[in-house]
Amino acid sequence: IAHESDMTPGLANKIAMPFAKKICTTFPETVKYVGKKGIHTGTPIRKELFEGNAEKGRMLCGFDNEKPVIMMMGGSLGSQKINKVLRAALTEITTGFQLVHICGKGNVDKSINIKGYKQFEYLSEELPHVMACADMVISRAGSNSISEFLALKKPALLIPLSAKASRGDQILNAQSFEKQGYSLVLKEEEMTPESLLKSIKELYLAKDSLIS
Repeated sequence: IAHESDMTPGLANKIAMPFAKKICTTFPETVKYVGKKGIHTGTPIRKELFEGNAEKGRMLCGFDNEKPVIMMMGGSLGSQKINKVLRAALTEITTGFQLVHICGKGNVDKSINIKGYKQFEYLSEELPHVMACADMVISRAGSNSISEFLALKKPALLIPLSAKASRGDQILNAQSFEKQGYSLVLKEEEMTPESLLKSIKELYLAKDSLIS
């Protein structure tokens, strides 16, 4: 059995396909690329993510129960572009929300001291608790991450890595989730502090329909 996480098969799975009896896929659209062996199963989700405690998450971040919580993560190394735009809109965002920012190794900005804003380079054992306290998520569109958000019923704003910096798989992932009604999408090329803030407000208004 092989598993294809992205919308279209990568090189490793193209090599493995002739030897596999079944090829499981994260996205329903991928089945057409892998032929009769394909079966849409979704992505296996690690059980630890379902064991998070929202109260512990708020304590880790120093948050209260007064405002909804947004969790932003930009992939394993963070995203310099999203970090920059997000921080430019911090004052406006934190008037209505609390924001936990997983910004990537070496990307914590110690000069920022805004109530309702907490930065981490990365999270390991604490991640399930922080995810549990999050009302919404802003993220890149890696297939594993967005599948976890879906499994945890977290409404998400996806900002896929542009085709200039990748083979475009995140764009396809985000388009699929948007089409299925799971997420909203903001193109990286259209991302500004203003468009990000607008998209966050739209996500908050649509959150109940996205996780129903």
